[in-house]
Amino acid sequence: MTRADMQKIYDQFADTYDQNRGLFDMSEIIDDFFRRLPGQPGRLLDLGCGAGEPFPAYFIARGWQVTGVDFSSRMLALAHRYQPDMKTILADIRDVEFPDETFDAITAIYCLFHIEHEKHRDIFQKIFRFLKPGGKSLFTYATKEYTGAEIFNGYKEFMGEKLFYSHTTPGNLSAILKSIGFTIESEQYRNIGGETFLWMTIAKPE
Repeated sequence: MTRADMQKIYDQFADTYDQNRGLFDMSEIIDDFFRRLPGQPGRLLDLGCGAGEPFPAYFIARGWQVTGVDFSSRMLALAHRYQPDMKTILADIRDVEFPDETFDAITAIYCLFHIEHEKHRDIFQKIFRFLKPGGKSLFTYATKEYTGAEIFNGYKEFMGEKLFYSHTTPGNLSAILKSIGFTIESEQYRNIGGETFLWMTIAKPE
């Protein structure tokens, strides 16, 4: 599946995805991540921000400056409607660039697993560069609990569409993160909306 194919699918079901976001209660996760952050308020980068819920909304309400990146123009149109104070960038998260040490926190929720796992190291290296010293990142990662395989490159159905998913093992992922320089603060499997993913909080040392 090409980037253009994936972008077209997300544009097509943006409204349906938005209407069903209430099924995904992440309030406990957001509260936990927010408590871990050093400086308040600061700057948040939300990769794969979608319609601007729930992370941008939560942080904006607490005085943070939020930048959202998504490759779906329909999703960003919804984000503009719901979060007019959020800066949005229409781009693939693999291509976006920022100056080093720009953000205090970076989130990447339900997006990394749509990219080939062989390219995940490159994305995490970017996240490391974009974070300020002491900054933290929260992301979701697919594992065998979702795909049924230790390592996966293939397709699964989501909201009536066949979407590409990819992941390596949690052990390989941890080794990649540590080799870049991250420390791992938290790793939890959580079932939200009937889907089980690995949620990880990682930190860039001071």
